[in-house]
Amino acid sequence: MALEEQVAFYTGPAVGALLNATCGNATELIIAIFALSHNKIALVKYSLLGSIISNLLLVLGTSLFIGGLANLSQEQKYDRKQADMNLLMLFVALLCHLLPLLFHYVGASAADTGDSSLQLSRAASIVMVIAYCAYLVFQLWTHRQLFEAQNEDDEEGGSDSEAVIGFWSGFTWLVGMTMTIALLSEYVVQTIEDASDSWGLSVSFLSIILLPIFGNATEHAAAIIFGFKNKLDISLGVSLGSSTQISMFVVPLCVIVAWIMGIKMDLNFNLLETASLSLAITITAFALQDGTSHYMKGLVLILCYIVIGACFFVQRTPPSILLVLVSVR
Repeated sequence: MALEEQVAFYTGPAVGALLNATCGNATELIIAIFALSHNKIALVKYSLLGSIISNLLLVLGTSLFIGGLANLSQEQKYDRKQADMNLLMLFVALLCHLLPLLFHYVGASAADTGDSSLQLSRAASIVMVIAYCAYLVFQLWTHRQLFEAQNEDDEEGGSDSEAVIGFWSGFTWLVGMTMTIALLSEYVVQTIEDASDSWGLSVSFLSIILLPIFGNATEHAAAIIFGFKNKLDISLGVSLGSSTQISMFVVPLCVIVAWIMGIKMDLNFNLLETASLSLAITITAFALQDGTSHYMKGLVLILCYIVIGACFFVQRTPPSILLVLVSVR
């Protein structure tokens, strides 16, 4: 039984998935804070965007793909209500990213649009944090039953129905592994631009594609295990819940923290990046619309992630533009 499943055995699927996503996203938040302290705004935006896209396409896609192959003889089902609520929150986050971007296409001067985009981003960030707090109340208190997995096969197999370790042991291991990864965050922030120069890869590709793959290792492993065991409700709770938490809490929190630090960080992630986020959310919404799953859905999500990764691999951000992105105050 996976460590995350040990915790979920005591807390229930809703809280277990939330704890797993929170511990995984703690690494992203710590990396973002370290990057903000070095005024690397572009790195913050790229890494957080990459985490959302990775969870939606790679983590969820791999989970559905492995789960579909491991359960070919039975139809995989999940509760659509949980997925619909997460996707609704993701579309709210997308709206808050689109509007600051559109300010740059309304025809006003660059100075005016920059100030307007920044002010809107800060206001939207406060709204997003409030909305996420309301979502937690909805998820954990008033409508908790919507997020509780209903796995008919939980009774089968004695090893899957009993906890091996206690709650606090599992929780301590989960937090401990998260902190170990977090200790390496400052080193990652300080060396990612050097790696870009030495490897000949763009900072956007390293931050959006490679960094989240390792940063999301906790969610990735948990989602795959739950998918393999045909526990798609928990698997969706991990992948979609992590994406929702980053987009509706971590990103706006970084904007607010940057505001406190006197750094001008907004929600404008540029056209290509925002378009990739929009497509990832839309594709995921279509894949999860019928309440059933098979390996082909997972394969499609993985292939979409590969295409987006190839896009950022061939993209070359001009050094002058990157310098402006990371040094604006």
